[in-house]
Amino acid sequence: MTLRLAIVGRPNVGKSTLFNRLVGKKLAIVHDQPGVTRDWKEAPARLSDLSFIAIDTAGLEDAARDVISEGMREQTEAALQRADVILFVVDGRSGITSLDRTLAKWLRKQGRPLLLAANKCESNTDLSDAYALGLGDPIAMSAAHGGGMVDLYDALRPHVDAMQDSADDDEEGDKPIRLALVGRPNVGKSTLLNALLGEKRAMTSPVAGTTRDTIAADWEWNGQRFRLVDTAGLRRKSKIDETVEQMAAAESLRVIRLAEVVVLVLDAHAALEAQDISIADLVMREGRALIIALNKWDTIKNPAEVLKEVQARLDESLSQAGGMTVVPISALKNRKLDVLMQGVLNTYTRWDMRVTTGQLNRWLESMLEAHQPPLVKNRRVKIRYMTQRKGRPPTFVLFCGSHAEPPDSYIRYLVNGLRERFDIWGVPIRIEIKKGRNPYAEDKKAE
Repeated sequence: MTLRLAIVGRPNVGKSTLFNRLVGKKLAIVHDQPGVTRDWKEAPARLSDLSFIAIDTAGLEDAARDVISEGMREQTEAALQRADVILFVVDGRSGITSLDRTLAKWLRKQGRPLLLAANKCESNTDLSDAYALGLGDPIAMSAAHGGGMVDLYDALRPHVDAMQDSADDDEEGDKPIRLALVGRPNVGKSTLLNALLGEKRAMTSPVAGTTRDTIAADWEWNGQRFRLVDTAGLRRKSKIDETVEQMAAAESLRVIRLAEVVVLVLDAHAALEAQDISIADLVMREGRALIIALNKWDTIKNPAEVLKEVQARLDESLSQAGGMTVVPISALKNRKLDVLMQGVLNTYTRWDMRVTTGQLNRWLESMLEAHQPPLVKNRRVKIRYMTQRKGRPPTFVLFCGSHAEPPDSYIRYLVNGLRERFDIWGVPIRIEIKKGRNPYAEDKKAE
């Protein structure tokens, strides 16, 4: 098995900066404002030839001030239960505080190997008070500049070696489907993540914008592996006025681009507002498979009317997603989650589907007979044949004569026909046009 290293400490000591350095990417939001990290997140990390899982956690405080602080502490405690080794990070520049001493006592009771790191040691720093914590020699480091990584390597090496005899679970079986949960703030994305996992993996509260960072978790449903990713709520750009929220929104957009299937979570009481349409349109333009979850359905008094209204709005505003799957759910009450996941699998299958060239061209012949291509400059557009270039999303190449390309209206006619004939509902379909060579035009150029 792969060693899991939990990075813990009080707020703003550089935990997320260290996490990003170890994983080699800016996966965690880093900002001078304390408490930016609220949930824990994990990712594969490397330090020279050492491979392990790094876990970034929220800053621990002595006493919870509000529901957010209490939730942050609960999330950190949950992360420690999964860890094999704990790296306790203190601020070497400001010195040991009373909170550091309290946390050190608490961490010693967790029953995990415990390492001490003094961060922000860009110059000669007096670490004499760090020894008083009773955690052994502190590792002087600078996560921002990469200092002290050799000492961290030496401290981790024995723990990694002790786990090398176990097989790496990540190499077994097929790759998981990357599934992202997106939507506006406070629609229930984190509640849905927790309900699917059957545990409180992400912090939830009535406060909009509680989730600021992406939260990823591996999960299996009916034998299919998934990589679930919860994202921060997306608001209109004009309403984003904090640097932290801007960074969270940018990370959510990155997750959408890397996902295979995206579940757009809507509040059934205010479904398909302008921002919902914008998010759905972005997902489709990125070529991702999209399914809609109407959350809080258990509190809707006129379900048939609301569902009819949502379907009509989708047909009007997102015609490019024809036949998109919409599933009413209640994440809080665990209702219809199996229906949602079956819809995810069905949508993924359509998004990844392949059609043989023979099937395509027999279908294309019937489409041309039913409705011939229009005239362009008094000449009929000539369509020769069609082939599928790739899936994910289904992308087709239409080979035409050299005279002109079919107009957009005719391409829409073909796209709708593809959906009906090959059951490619609810996923983006792309048609690329390839015009033939005109030998007469080339002869004229040669002259």
